[in-house]
Amino acid sequence: MKTVVVGLSGGVDSSVAAYLLKQQGYEVIGLFMRNWHDTTGTLEGDCPWYDDQMFAELVARRLDIPFRSIDLSEQYRHRVVDYMFDEYGKGRTPNPDVLCNREIKFDAFLRAALDMGADYVATGHYCRREDIAAGSCTVHRLLAGADPGKDQSYFLCQLSQEQLSRALFPIGHLLKGEVRRIAAEQKLATAERKDSQGICFVGKVDLPVFLQQQLKARRGDIIEVAPEWAGYGRCAAQAVGEGPLSDAELDALAEPYHYLPESGVKVGEHNGAHFYTIGQRRGLNVGGKPEPLFVIATDVGRNIVYVGQGQHHPGLYRPALRIRPDEMHWVRPDLALPAGARRRFSLRIRYRQPLQGGVLHITDNGGYLTFDEPQRGISAGQFAAWYDGDELVGSGVIDR
Repeated sequence: MKTVVVGLSGGVDSSVAAYLLKQQGYEVIGLFMRNWHDTTGTLEGDCPWYDDQMFAELVARRLDIPFRSIDLSEQYRHRVVDYMFDEYGKGRTPNPDVLCNREIKFDAFLRAALDMGADYVATGHYCRREDIAAGSCTVHRLLAGADPGKDQSYFLCQLSQEQLSRALFPIGHLLKGEVRRIAAEQKLATAERKDSQGICFVGKVDLPVFLQQQLKARRGDIIEVAPEWAGYGRCAAQAVGEGPLSDAELDALAEPYHYLPESGVKVGEHNGAHFYTIGQRRGLNVGGKPEPLFVIATDVGRNIVYVGQGQHHPGLYRPALRIRPDEMHWVRPDLALPAGARRRFSLRIRYRQPLQGGVLHITDNGGYLTFDEPQRGISAGQFAAWYDGDELVGSGVIDR
């Protein structure tokens, strides 16, 4: 009998995952991860970790499976939270959930499970794993979840073949409503519990307050840039053709828009450019405008936030992005493209974004994604992922 350690989080998804695995004949062990202790910045009303552990233990009792807990807070701080602080300090926007899966759930947690004698680890992610033969090797495909509104494959875009070989996703073929129904039928304590929100294992936070643990607040100017300002250097809505592009053309397309204080007019002040990200609307506290203001750029060096009116402001849209060579990651290494190659994929630059058409170009300078339609809110530090049908093939950190 194969042994599976399930990451019981205190939510309905992991609870049903554990139930299904037991029904399939696995020896199931529930393991709760405590990854964060500090409540600085946590919004009032957010459930603390001990509530999560209590619900996880109630589920384990109901399913009659062993229950254990593990403290991975040191690993989480060093490998996820410190990375967050460092990236925000540079004016970039990290995705802690992707890092949490790569560094904690499918690394530190996986290693702990293997030390317990487990053959696999399982989570409540809405995605699927499929194994296929590729020559003499077995290849593990990472597929989108069956529920289009809950597909979480993007959050796993940095997993390796080795990590996938040990991973099970028992609810990936189900819709969310079906998961809730199963939990209710089995009288699991988590059946009606709300889904967690916010930063992985930290919860819903006031981000500036959370970040001020290490990043100091600094007063700076908010500069509004008019849509017609000539300094864009190119039309943000320009189309990308189907033909091959030179390295210089790709580099120019992926270059972010750059502004100077004289690019617009001061309309307010902020408490630190590193607390803002491209496309952000809330937290600017500038009123009296015909349309809402959105962040179109930040300059951490000068401590300036540049904004534009309306969600269609051209400064919000870009036709391409770049990924550094050392940040290119292939979930399917057997499908990796060599330098000089290009291939059409479906692309995604954030969770729950509908897949976008575009082309991945590989050069000696890294990977470039060119989009059929300019994309809103491309942010350095976020992850871009490329899909072939419903299979997530690779990903990378957006450099610019």
